[in-house]
Amino acid sequence: MALIVLWDIDHTLIDNGGVSKEIYASAFSSIAGHPPVAPAATDGRTDRLIMREMFLLHGLAVPEWPVVNGALETAGRQLTAELRRRGCVLPGVRETLESVQCEGWLISSVLTGNIAENARTKLSAFDLDGLVDLGVGAYGADDVERQALVPVARLRVSQACGLPVSTPVVLVGDTPRDVEAALANDTEIIAVATGVHSADQLRDAGAHVVLADLTDTDSVIDHLYLMAAGRR
Repeated sequence: MALIVLWDIDHTLIDNGGVSKEIYASAFSSIAGHPPVAPAATDGRTDRLIMREMFLLHGLAVPEWPVVNGALETAGRQLTAELRRRGCVLPGVRETLESVQCEGWLISSVLTGNIAENARTKLSAFDLDGLVDLGVGAYGADDVERQALVPVARLRVSQACGLPVSTPVVLVGDTPRDVEAALANDTEIIAVATGVHSADQLRDAGAHVVLADLTDTDSVIDHLYLMAAGRR
């Protein structure tokens, strides 16, 4: 039995202290030559979508993706110290990731709207990067829409671990977009109300398992066992 567990990062594993929006603003400014008129709309969007919407909002042509990706990487590096100062690991996250890592049948990685380099930066800022396999995750550079990231991660896990592409997946995230991505791909979802969306909003989006946070590690592991058993 194997189960792929894909974690969102911002507001699921860490609180970025508002640094994420500053990364987008800095990246935009470095390309456009002036700051944005409003903060980036994030809310579970991928970096491709966030940046595209920012340029369109300003009536500007959307640059080629390598230009945007490079600007995001630079901004992420420049704001790492600020992330460490203002951000934090959310309650129970470290213990839960450690417990999942100890379960040999669980493949633990990420499904995040962040580009890969900034995902690594955010996790390494709080010494979480060694608790997930970032090489088989799916990232905001992989597609515009979040739901398209699930098959990307599935294929990477399959190729790296020699598992069938049909290996069941569980997403863990804090937004309705996480829930929608799971439902669109017939995967399980553990929604956590650690972001701006309430437990009721996550249930309304279609999540059957909604947790206040990740402090009850045993409960998370139990849910993963049940989800894996239900997919056998």
